[in-house]
Amino acid sequence: MTAMTALPVLSAEAPSLVQSVDWLAIAPVVITAAVGLVVLVADLFAAERHKPVLGWISVAGLAAATATLLPLRAGDRATFCLTGDPAACSYVADRFTLVIQFLVLAGALVTALVSVTAVRDTRMPAGEYWFLLLSSAAGAALLPASRDLATLIVALEVASLPAFALVGMRRGDRLSSEAALKFFLSSVTATAVSLMGVSFVYAATGSLHLTQVADRLEDVPGQLDTLAMAGVALTLVGFAFKTAAVPFHFWVPDTYVGAPLPIAGYLSVVGKAVGFTGLILVTVIAFPAYSDIWGPALAVLAALTMTLGNAAALRQSPDRPNSAVRLLAWSSVGQAGYLLVPIAAAAYSGRDQIGSTVAYALMYAAVNLGAFAVAALVARTKPLHRISDYRGLYAERPLAALSLGFFLLCLAGLPPGIIGLFAKVTVFRSAVDAGLGWLAVVMAINVVIALYYYLRWTALLFRTPEGAQTRTRAPWPVAAAVIVTAITAVVLSGAPEIILRVTSGSLFAQ
Repeated sequence: MTAMTALPVLSAEAPSLVQSVDWLAIAPVVITAAVGLVVLVADLFAAERHKPVLGWISVAGLAAATATLLPLRAGDRATFCLTGDPAACSYVADRFTLVIQFLVLAGALVTALVSVTAVRDTRMPAGEYWFLLLSSAAGAALLPASRDLATLIVALEVASLPAFALVGMRRGDRLSSEAALKFFLSSVTATAVSLMGVSFVYAATGSLHLTQVADRLEDVPGQLDTLAMAGVALTLVGFAFKTAAVPFHFWVPDTYVGAPLPIAGYLSVVGKAVGFTGLILVTVIAFPAYSDIWGPALAVLAALTMTLGNAAALRQSPDRPNSAVRLLAWSSVGQAGYLLVPIAAAAYSGRDQIGSTVAYALMYAAVNLGAFAVAALVARTKPLHRISDYRGLYAERPLAALSLGFFLLCLAGLPPGIIGLFAKVTVFRSAVDAGLGWLAVVMAINVVIALYYYLRWTALLFRTPEGAQTRTRAPWPVAAAVIVTAITAVVLSGAPEIILRVTSGSLFAQ
């Protein structure tokens, strides 16, 4: 009788576990995933001649998902919160989330435009390709909104696992299969290490929500301190791998060369955004109590990454097959070093420094995707992807040459690519403000080193061409991708304060 009478009392006092879902907040992720499922099912019934329609459905879906960010621009929504602690939520649509989701979805949209022609020309299976691309984009869009370690890891894997398959999508291509296998094995290893770190953090704090983890790490019992430190260090490994930070960079050159060119561009921007987003969330939100550990570690990683990336890019021979893709790959490693600088600075002078990383990532996304779009255009007539293939491009395709030259100058940080200079100054200032003068000096040296290979490629575009020029009509989806990224870079160079306005102040929900 006692047990039976106790049950209604417990039921009456227990808080309701039923909560409403903010569908508008999660709409960008849901739409992307839903369109991916629609494309996969439609592929089963579509005739071969109708398969190109799947690409346009994917483009439309990504455009719609990007458009749903507009009603969320206030950045004050959250859902999937704990009933006992409404401040601990698993999904938060703050300003940081919306900016990164825009970067991810817009980057996936440009990739889709470039892919429309590539899928048809290379006879890749259309249904699988578009489903995998949309699935990866959905995971990448989920990650910046994730505010617990479990959701972070799930989002990381949803973004990564389809990418493995996309890299190996060119059937019968040895380089593609080798690149996919190398990418898969190294990524799975890094994820396993991160999962072990998450388990250590959970054992030390008893929570997976980032805000609760941060509070409990402030007062960890002495006997658990070593466990907590080990968990913090191991958790960072998986995200450092995604950023291509040294020594987790070894997969990048071979993966970019073996992947279809649109996917190489996707990995260089969206894949990198996934890593930096996760790294930012676990450092400045979950682990500020251990900033004395991850701050110096990230500063050293930043210095090593930018130095090794630029040194390797400098060594690329213009006549070597795939040298253009390899240079962009090593350049992306060097750029990752610059992106790490403000995250390291946040350990010393507050998490508002993160705005510098976000500002740089926005610039980098526009110009790097543009460079890969031009590379895809050139590869239609010169499939060896050599830097020397770009000699005299201005005589053959003036607009493509001018666009690529502008993208390279932005990456170098030279006028008229003002947005590149602005982004580098913003990152440089974050290092100085944090008292990391030595890191600012290393960055300045690397910027000078990078000038050589960017300017060498730019000069080649306007030299006298060798031999007869083969001019073919540019597919309009690829041309549209080049034009959109070029216009974006030009507008931002004319008004860099646009990015400053978006990324200034606190990006996170208070």
